Amino acid sequence: MTLTKNKYYFEALDYFPYNMSECLDALNYALSYEPEDADSLCLMGRVYSEVLKDYETGKKYFEEAMQSNISNVNTPKFYIECLLSNEDYDEAEKLIEYALKMKGIDKAEIYNCKSLLSERKGDSKQALEYIKEAKRFCYSRSELDILEDREKLVQNKLPKPRTRKKAD
Repeated sequence: MTLTKNKYYFEALDYFPYNMSECLDALNYALSYEPEDADSLCLMGRVYSEVLKDYETGKKYFEEAMQSNISNVNTPKFYIECLLSNEDYDEAEKLIEYALKMKGIDKAEIYNCKSLLSERKGDSKQALEYIKEAKRFCYSRSELDILEDREKLVQNKLPKPRTRKKAD
């Protein structure tokens, strides 16, 4: 059954987010073969949170994915993004702390999420610190470019120091 489930999961992943009708068909087939597959549940959570903007339903799928496989490194990033979009900051903070302890997770992505959390809470200086931390765990040029763009964005939000002009 796993090969069949994987076939449908990869089809769904390939269709996401451009052909949602085909994505959902393939995803439902994958879940019918293995209802507790963490990757398929995570993708269903992404459908609800990223495409439909139904964060509460998305959260349910992410929670189910985490319960199904607590060590799945794919789920936390998307779950955190859903929590941030839904303004569930306390839950997001707890999940970030847990995710940073997971073996094999992309820490750069998680620190980027942590910077987003700080930024949403209005602490741009702290957000910059987390972006710097994320850069330490960057291992590709494209990921580093994304973080540098975020760093510029957050820096632009910081208040500019006032300069005094001397009177002649």
